[in-house]
Amino acid sequence: MIENKSVILFDGVCNLCNASIDFIIKRDKKDKFRVGALQEEAGKKLLSKFQVNPEYLDSLVLVEEDQVYFRSTAALRIARNLSGLWPLLYGFIILPSGIRDLIYDWIGKNRYRWFGKKNTCRLPTPEERAKFL
Repeated sequence: MIENKSVILFDGVCNLCNASIDFIIKRDKKDKFRVGALQEEAGKKLLSKFQVNPEYLDSLVLVEEDQVYFRSTAALRIARNLSGLWPLLYGFIILPSGIRDLIYDWIGKNRYRWFGKKNTCRLPTPEERAKFL
């Protein structure tokens, strides 16, 4: 991947997604992740490389070692690499993805209504710039 980093692509206008990225950046003590918005050109180009529709906005996307993960699997694989107790959540990977994704999809379908939406994609602060594509 980029400089041997995993890449997280997120819905750049979703307030929940932006808060999640802030959360991840603060807990990425090993500097494992780079992030980018699904709506931006770099995100679309990366999706196309893996034969994923570049207009895809339905979930968090994790690109890790030339593999693409979506929805709850992406979220759990990310949690596994965060500082603190968050890696314990990876234990939920034993549940079938269909069950895990039901909850993920329910939140995803309501994310704009519950958490709101921005008019433009999130811009990184100068301190965060190195973490973004």
